[in-house]
Amino acid sequence: MRGLKVLGFLSITSTFILAADFKGSLAGLAIGATFPGDASYASSSAAYNQRFSLKPAAVVYPGTPQEVSDVLKIGTSHNLKIVARSGGHSYIANGLGGRNGSILVVDMSKFSTISVNSTRGTAIIETGNRLGDVATALAEKGRAIPHGTCAFVGIGGHAAFGGFGFTSRMWGLTLDTITAVNLVLANGTIKRVTQQNNAELFWGLRGSAPSFGIVTSYEVKSFQAPQYSTIFQYSWNLNFTTAANGISAFQHFVQTNISSQLGAEITLGKGSTNGTVYFTLGGAWYGGPQDLNSVLLPFLHQMPSEPRISLKRGSYIQGVTELAGGSLDTKSVPDSRDTFYAKSLMTPLNSAMSETAIRAFTRYLAVTGFSSKMEWFIQIELYGGKNSAITAVNTDATAFAHRSSLFTMQFYASSPGRRPPFPLSGFSFVDGAVNAITSNSPANWPYGAYINYVDDRLADWQSRYYGGHYERLQALKARYDPHNLFDFPTGITK
Repeated sequence: MRGLKVLGFLSITSTFILAADFKGSLAGLAIGATFPGDASYASSSAAYNQRFSLKPAAVVYPGTPQEVSDVLKIGTSHNLKIVARSGGHSYIANGLGGRNGSILVVDMSKFSTISVNSTRGTAIIETGNRLGDVATALAEKGRAIPHGTCAFVGIGGHAAFGGFGFTSRMWGLTLDTITAVNLVLANGTIKRVTQQNNAELFWGLRGSAPSFGIVTSYEVKSFQAPQYSTIFQYSWNLNFTTAANGISAFQHFVQTNISSQLGAEITLGKGSTNGTVYFTLGGAWYGGPQDLNSVLLPFLHQMPSEPRISLKRGSYIQGVTELAGGSLDTKSVPDSRDTFYAKSLMTPLNSAMSETAIRAFTRYLAVTGFSSKMEWFIQIELYGGKNSAITAVNTDATAFAHRSSLFTMQFYASSPGRRPPFPLSGFSFVDGAVNAITSNSPANWPYGAYINYVDDRLADWQSRYYGGHYERLQALKARYDPHNLFDFPTGITK
């Protein structure tokens, strides 16, 4: 017994020595760090999705690529796994490691520079920036890139895994604009990766960058910002049969020769009475304001008359601001938090949702969704169809695997009041909404899932997120991160 006590004492002592050595090593970099027990630790390690409460070993704040390199070497020497956090909006807290354990979080918020060359139509965007920052800086020079609508989402993960927004049918995904990636690899090497100097790694970074390194900046091609934007909403409260007819009509409409200047989605929410759903056609039009009505008329003619209509016309950046909820300011206004569960489904272009699946889906929302206590919405985002820049890109041109999808669907449910805990009924509700479609579709229906709407409960995530590219990505992982330093639940493993 006496010997056991001595061994225990030695074990505890060595643990304290290692912890002190780890803190001392990071302190030597003078970059700013927070550890468990520090006053700032709780806020620094708080997840956007309050369904997760994680305890990383530390959160560090480097400001240069060399400091990132130094952090990686220290983390490696202490057998830590490492993740980067750009905006921290990962649905499953992957920016905090996605799980508890020996995780070192590299917060990128000090990487906040955006350099825009309007003459060359290029920009260098550091990964501590959020989408509101990016849109504002580019618009000041009359430029723009495709991206999502939430101002607080970080550009780091958004661009790494896709980056979809209402301009994507014109310009592609955010990752399609990337011409070079500046990053730090697992061994601490600082690299600028392009199609010309490392085509295979450049391929993998555009679709799964966080599995291979910590990106400090993206070099992108930008576009001339459109002269106009019209942000539109047409809303109805519909019974589930009429709602199903509306989705079917939309599915047919978007496969006609509509302009790439149209970005659109259907949003479904709880109806006013049992058996109904709230149905909204919303989006953005970047052509002449006078042309929107004629573009949408073929669809609107198939819907009930007298919808509630909202049209907001203005400049491009005014439209971006409207879509973001009225502000692009990410500095003086605090970010919000939520407690939620989400899933996604990307419908195949050559195998559209069946009438049976659509009717089962709207019936589920109108009945089960009406009785649910969750705060929920479903978005059916127009992704492909004719004239889409996304589907014009070859499937194997980037690691992003889904170039032949028509819709990206997001299924999202928040707890009552958006506060924890998240009830078990919320999981079953969201799962049931997805199953209403998939169980009424052909066997082996080749649908995908969108990793920026990442789901920690998706069993076959490797194939749904990465498609046929997963094995190729594994080979890259074995080459550039053989010890799996960059480790998170939906990351590539060798």
